[in-house]
Amino acid sequence: MSNIVIGLVILFFLVIVGAITLFIIGRRAPQTLDDKLMSSRLEEYLTSGEPLTLQDIEMAQPLTERLIYPMARRLGEIVMRFTPQAALERVTDKLEKSGFAAKIDPSVFLAAQFFMAALLGGVVLLVFTIGSMELPFWQILLMILGLGALGFNFPSLYVQSSINRRSTSIRKALPDALDLLTICVEAGLGFESAMAKVSEKWDNELSVAFGRVLKEIQLGKVRREAMRDMADRLGVTEMSSFVAAVIQSEQLGVSLAKVLRIQADQMRIKRRQYAEQEAHKAPIKMLIPMALLIFPSLMIVLLTPAGFQLMNSALPGF
Repeated sequence: MSNIVIGLVILFFLVIVGAITLFIIGRRAPQTLDDKLMSSRLEEYLTSGEPLTLQDIEMAQPLTERLIYPMARRLGEIVMRFTPQAALERVTDKLEKSGFAAKIDPSVFLAAQFFMAALLGGVVLLVFTIGSMELPFWQILLMILGLGALGFNFPSLYVQSSINRRSTSIRKALPDALDLLTICVEAGLGFESAMAKVSEKWDNELSVAFGRVLKEIQLGKVRREAMRDMADRLGVTEMSSFVAAVIQSEQLGVSLAKVLRIQADQMRIKRRQYAEQEAHKAPIKMLIPMALLIFPSLMIVLLTPAGFQLMNSALPGF
C-alpha cells in the first residue's frame, strides 16, 4: 500500500512539473525571443564595460532559455520531419485560430504532445513497477496506451477550447464594433480609419485582429486580401460574412455605411440567437451535476433519518 502511495505522489509531482514546463514554453513568444535575447546581451555588454566571452553571456541567461526551450524546439523539429504536411497545416491552422501562433511554434506544440504522452504513459509504468499490484501484462499495456493517447490529445483539447472561447468573444464583440464602424464611416472617416478607432477603443480579440489588418495594409498588402486572411485566421462564420459583404460593396460601388448598418443589425440578431441557443443547452448541462451531486446529497439528507428510525423499530426483527 505504501508503494502505491509513493507512486501516486511521484505521479502528482511529475504532472505538476510537466504542466509548469509546458506553460513556460507555451507563453514564450518565439518571434520576440531573439529580440529580447539580443537586447539583454547588448545591455549587459554596455553596462559591464569589459569584453565578455560568449560562454559568459550564455551562462547569464535563465535556464528556460538555455535548456528547456531549445530542447523543446529541437524535439519538435525532429517530430516535424516525420509528420505529414497535412497534419502540420492542421496544427498551424489551429494555432492561428486559437491566437497562440505568436506564442508557440508548431514544432513546440508537437513536442508538447509527445511529451505529455510519454509523461502519462511513463507514470503508469512507474506506478506498476514500484507498486505491489500484480495485473496481467495486456491490462498494463492497455492502461499505458490509453493514458498515453489522452496525454497526446490533451494539448489539442486545450487549443480547441481556446478556439471556442475566442470565437465566442469575437461573436459578442462584433455587433458593437460594427456599430462603431458605421458611426465613423457615416461621420466621414475612411474604412481603415474606422478600423483604427475600433482597435484603439477596445482591448479584445477583435480589436487585435483589426490592428493586425491595419499593419498588413501599411506593409503593402491589398485591403481585401488582408481582410480575407483575417477571416481565415479567426474562423468565425459571422466574420467571414462581414468580410465578404465589405469586399462585395467595394467591388460593386455600394454605399459602405449602408452595408455596415445592415451587417450590424444582422450580427445583433445572430448574437441574440446564439445566446438563446446557449440558454437552451443549460438544462442539459445542469443535468449531470444534478444527477451526480445534488440528487444523491438530497437523498442522503432526506432518507438517512428515516433509515435510522427503521433500524430502531421492530421492522428488522421481522
